[in-house]
Amino acid sequence: VTDIDGNVYQTIYIGEQNWMAENLKVTHYKNGDEIPYPSDEDFGSWDEGQYGIYDNDSTNADIYGNLYNWFVVDDERGVCPEGWHVPSDEEYTILIDYLGGQFVVGGQMKSTGTIESSDGLWYSPNVGATNESGFTGLPAGYHHSIGAYHNMGTDGYYWSSSEYTSSEAWNQKLYYNNFYVTTGYGYKLNGYSIRCLGDEITTGCTNPNATNYDETANVDDGSCYYCDEGFTGIDG
Repeated sequence: VTDIDGNVYQTIYIGEQNWMAENLKVTHYKNGDEIPYPSDEDFGSWDEGQYGIYDNDSTNADIYGNLYNWFVVDDERGVCPEGWHVPSDEEYTILIDYLGGQFVVGGQMKSTGTIESSDGLWYSPNVGATNESGFTGLPAGYHHSIGAYHNMGTDGYYWSSSEYTSSEAWNQKLYYNNFYVTTGYGYKLNGYSIRCLGDEITTGCTNPNATNYDETANVDDGSCYYCDEGFTGIDG
């Protein structure tokens, strides 16, 4: 799948869900509008979506993706490619339950290897990491609302689209030193990673001018028909 900036992402089916297997690195909303990239001192806005790059090093964006505040997630312009969206907390729960529950799945969701062994991105011991699921979770750390960057190599934080309070939203967290994933809530001004999830496919007639238009369908199956196609009415 390709975002509006031309970045190409690997994807993976886990159960019946189609996930990106890489962190989002797009710098524009789906309609082409730029996502603001403020200085560290100006990061943490209640008024707009923003993103940061860990230590402002573009190499980190290439590897770990960008770190977005939650207002990017919530923006109606959309940050994921067409046909994809930021998953809700409920959709993350479906993933975690499918893999066996939060106290065992962290290892299945993390990329393998360690920094110390020069074969991975996590600090040792990267407990239980097998990446069996193919999710390939990364320790991208986070961008604090006051501008500092923290925890690259030790933790990965993933926004959901689900609001917790007016100032917090649900997220998932992976750890270098254990094999579980935790569902918690983070300050909306912080910058976390984003993974996109493929929209659920519902086939049917998607043309609103058709007699059998299905407003719930998002993939056209070629079934559309129209009143002037072989229909002569009651009088024949």
